[in-house]
Amino acid sequence: MFNLKKISDYEYELPKTGNMRVPGKIYINEKLLSTFSDDEPLKQVSNVASLPGIVKNSIAMPDIHLGYGFPIGGVAAFDYDNGIISPGGVGYDINCGVTLIKTSFTYSDIKDKIRDLIDEIYKKVPSGIDIKGGFQINSDNLNDILSSGIDWAYNRGYAIEDDKIRTEENGKLECDYSNVSEKAMKRGINEVGTLGAGNHFLEIQRVDKIYDSEIAKKFGIDNNGQIMIMIHTGSRGLGHQVATDFMNILNESDDSVKNGNDKQLISTYIGSRNGNNYINAMNAAANFGFNNRQIIVYRIRNAFENIFNRDFESMDIKIVYSLAHNMAKTEDHIVDGKKMKLIVHRKGATRAFPKNHIDGYFHDTGHPVIIPGSMGTASYVLAGTENNINNTFGSSCHGSGRVLSRKKSNEYFQSNEVLNKLTGKNIYLRATTKKVITEESPDSYKDIDEVINVVNGADIAKPVVRMVPLGVMKG
Repeated sequence: MFNLKKISDYEYELPKTGNMRVPGKIYINEKLLSTFSDDEPLKQVSNVASLPGIVKNSIAMPDIHLGYGFPIGGVAAFDYDNGIISPGGVGYDINCGVTLIKTSFTYSDIKDKIRDLIDEIYKKVPSGIDIKGGFQINSDNLNDILSSGIDWAYNRGYAIEDDKIRTEENGKLECDYSNVSEKAMKRGINEVGTLGAGNHFLEIQRVDKIYDSEIAKKFGIDNNGQIMIMIHTGSRGLGHQVATDFMNILNESDDSVKNGNDKQLISTYIGSRNGNNYINAMNAAANFGFNNRQIIVYRIRNAFENIFNRDFESMDIKIVYSLAHNMAKTEDHIVDGKKMKLIVHRKGATRAFPKNHIDGYFHDTGHPVIIPGSMGTASYVLAGTENNINNTFGSSCHGSGRVLSRKKSNEYFQSNEVLNKLTGKNIYLRATTKKVITEESPDSYKDIDEVINVVNGADIAKPVVRMVPLGVMKG
């Protein structure tokens, strides 16, 4: 067992030993620590701490579990001039993220329409690994998506101006998309507007509790029982192929930075040719992810229009916020009293910038921090805190985090048992396969309320709204 030093009820330190350049910092409590089956996630925290150019700490959030190279829930910042960029520190599902949508409906308005809505959305939003039914585009369209992100959807009437304003980076990162391979583009061309499989989901939710009515109202959430829709998906096969391509490139390159403890952490210096090419390809994949979620928003609006025979504007179906996980962002932060330009890796983590630290629509509140639970459990909207900008580079966890692998989940659970539990909670599930039902069983994940307890207790982000699921769509 690693020798963790308890700093507080919500924070532990992994002291600097061996090749570690900085200490590790894990935001967690004793209850969540007890869910660890082995030390592998902590070993990954230690390995990340040995990478060149890392500053302050190798950080893990309360949803920490084993990932590729970095742990899921891992955050690490590197000096822009002397540090590295790590594809494993971003992940294979580039800009896997969450879009939260509000409506004017309350639960009493649509309680008899949940099944109809999920079934209609299921028809319109392709899910699973089958790529049939994606938005039909050609190679010129795809090039435009990779370079302009959500603007592609806006220019064709699939997004409104407010959608852009309420999307991280306004849904567009600057990039040279020529660094995306033909193979990646071939994988992505039929996947625009698709949900995917695994832990990707689409949920109709009900606001269960409002903790901060003032901020909630600014986010567009103003009453208990309000109906929300949550989308969790990313850049699909295109992003996965970008990660695969650059892992292969770095493994064959003479100027790569290899890590003796973990070959999955192979990296390259930010200023190198491969580093520049990867950042461009990653940003292009992120643009694909922003646009992918936006097309799903468009199709959800269509589904509601079909069921209620009204236009989406009259139902106030608007984005609360659309955010990214699995990204490396160029940001300025204060380190030891000095302003530094950094590349901040967030692997299964998300930005949680507080008010006055961002420009635009959410300047006075900080942008919403959206943390989904597991299938059948609550999800939360929070707001970042001032102290956290210094402690974690303004980061938060991205979900509840697994306690069981997919393999073990399939061994432990039966699909009919999971379905019965969900039905007992009056949750309607539409899933593509029985396997995904067992893999995504709520018991495969940590207790979301306990995770939020740590996020709140550690002053990472403060809860604003709690939501519970009514209908779930899984790939």
